[in-house]
Amino acid sequence: MDRVKTGIEGLDKALNGGIPYRNVVLVSGGAGTGKSTLCLQYLVNGAKLYGEKGLYISTEQSREELLKAAEGFGWDLEELERQKLLRIAYFDVVGTDHFLEKIYKQYTDFNPRRVVLDSLTTFTDSLLVSSARDDTAFSMVQVAETVSPIPKTEKIVAKTLLYQLMKKLRLFDATIILTSELLEESKGLSADEISEFICDGVIEMHYLGISGADSRTLRVRKMRYCNHNKSYIPYEMTSQKGIIVHEEESMDVLMK
Repeated sequence: MDRVKTGIEGLDKALNGGIPYRNVVLVSGGAGTGKSTLCLQYLVNGAKLYGEKGLYISTEQSREELLKAAEGFGWDLEELERQKLLRIAYFDVVGTDHFLEKIYKQYTDFNPRRVVLDSLTTFTDSLLVSSARDDTAFSMVQVAETVSPIPKTEKIVAKTLLYQLMKKLRLFDATIILTSELLEESKGLSADEISEFICDGVIEMHYLGISGADSRTLRVRKMRYCNHNKSYIPYEMTSQKGIIVHEEESMDVLMK
């Protein structure tokens, strides 16, 4: 199977050559773990190293905020935009409807090889809000509350919406990364506790700060169609290279 290299050497090595082509991969982690940086790096490397077009769909950071963040790593996103190798699409989740159609239009207009949706958490929350205005969503809620002694309507609707999103993404001839917040108390691998089951791959990112010292590890929890390193792998955030993954220092340790 064809592989799509992230351009992050240690990560590609952990993935035995890169992400399987057309996989949808969830990158989950808490605040400050570098999820958005990894996504930007994936698109920047795709453009600069492999000449592949990338689409960054943001529901949290504006285009200007992303440009500024990338500048800190020495990445000139505006130049990549001028070269038609990168497109940044920001959707304000407040007051914006028809996300699936808008995402699909961005894809068909630009035809990228790589796609990022950052963040799935905000995206899902906004879909839940907008679905409350839809008659179909209301009927789903009523049925769920009728058959369940403990209402679980929000999770039922979220699961349906996520499956709709995944169905749309599967139409893309692209390799896709989604991000999700991962809270310490979470029992799953994503904020919604559903995405990890419907995505092809899951990469966890962990950050631990102790007495002024930073400790960061990532783990490829699963990746369909790919033999991969299953250990915790140290990584660091650098000012000029972004994320550096030290695959050679993999460790089999228990982390919370």
